[in-house]
Amino acid sequence: MRLRVKDVDFDTGGLTVVSGKGGKDRKTLLSTTLMSELTRQMDTALSLQREDVARGVGPSLPFALGKKYPGAYRQPAWMFVFPSTGLCAHPVSGVLCRHHLHDSVPRKALKVAVKQAGIVDKRVGCHTFRHSFATHQDIRAVQELLGHTDVRTTEIYTHVIGKRFAGTSSPLDLL
Repeated sequence: MRLRVKDVDFDTGGLTVVSGKGGKDRKTLLSTTLMSELTRQMDTALSLQREDVARGVGPSLPFALGKKYPGAYRQPAWMFVFPSTGLCAHPVSGVLCRHHLHDSVPRKALKVAVKQAGIVDKRVGCHTFRHSFATHQDIRAVQELLGHTDVRTTEIYTHVIGKRFAGTSSPLDLL
């Protein structure tokens, strides 16, 4: 939910996840299947940012960035791709800003999708996608993309040790 416009790289087909699992920053794959939808979502978010900036408000900024660069909130790069529907006070500075959607939003949407798909015999959560990704790629690529320093951690994720596929692409593109 904390994905910002600057974290999306359509040229290389990559996403930068800032302070993800374990507090690590990492690069991961961007599904080509989702690029047009993601572009539309970013256009919507940037349109909202232009409206906010006209009112002197912008996206919440990390750490002391807003203090160091008071006009940074005007830059499109800092806008959240999935902005919240309302404004709030920044938890540290108290400045009025727009945050990202709450972490519960994808969980609730996934719960509905799982029910509509008729999946009743398996527990499915957002973290399931991380595990699923790990089972469909070369183990060394998965190790890097998931940010594991030890390949043994990655082997736990794969559930199928030794299974390898040539090339690395988003499993979503195979559907």
